[in-house]
Amino acid sequence: MTDDLDRSKVLIENRDHVLILMINRPEARNAVDGDVWFLIGEALERAQDDPEVRCVVLTGSGDLAFSAGLDLKALANGTLRIPPEMARHGFAGFVRQFTSKPTIAAVNGKALGGGTELALACDLIVAVESASFGLPEVKRGLIAAGGGVFRITEVVPRKIALEMLLTGEPMSAADAARWGMVNRVVPDGGALAGALELAAAIAKNAPLAVQASKRLAYRIVDGEPAGEAELWEANDKEIGLLFASEDAGEGPRAFAEKREPVWTGR
Repeated sequence: MTDDLDRSKVLIENRDHVLILMINRPEARNAVDGDVWFLIGEALERAQDDPEVRCVVLTGSGDLAFSAGLDLKALANGTLRIPPEMARHGFAGFVRQFTSKPTIAAVNGKALGGGTELALACDLIVAVESASFGLPEVKRGLIAAGGGVFRITEVVPRKIALEMLLTGEPMSAADAARWGMVNRVVPDGGALAGALELAAAIAKNAPLAVQASKRLAYRIVDGEPAGEAELWEANDKEIGLLFASEDAGEGPRAFAEKREPVWTGR
């Protein structure tokens, strides 16, 4: 996988004990393909073992999208290659990879599907005023299988979460902040600066104490949050059944062909 990687798809910068990971596919609304999946997963693995890294900021390039999630066009045409060495870390090499280093999502635009799941997988979220969050997988014959289904119910009231999940309609940054999903809303163009300000406040503290606090807050047992293993097992079972359906293929095809899907319920 590493021989033919396009490393320009994720820009990586170390700045004052903060590791910045920027998905750099603005032409695809920063959608995640195999290269992005591997590069983010690899960077986070290294960050966990690097004592110089005290905080991680994840963002997208441009000002239109944080991430549109999985590259559905690549999925539809069969060119999506999920790196096997990063599959255990879940979507984008990130959503199932626990790190003791605090993580912040700098949401610079729309976060859709896996984009919202990436934000939910972060400890803190800073979003611009025009940002929005959505889990539209049901519109594509899929589910938010990158942890979105169960994580959204942990951060906003269940009925609000269910409305997002079942309608697939987005939520504004202001509403996300009102319901406790977003920590800070900043002016457009200020996502990264706002996230770095928050990261600096974290990085100036004793790193081992910060990391221990995070592990205890998440009730880490054997390297992952207590109780999540069962949720992921149920999640994987559901997505396995769903991917075997006709509708799961119809959704991405309709998206790629820019038409309304024709559901059969099979």
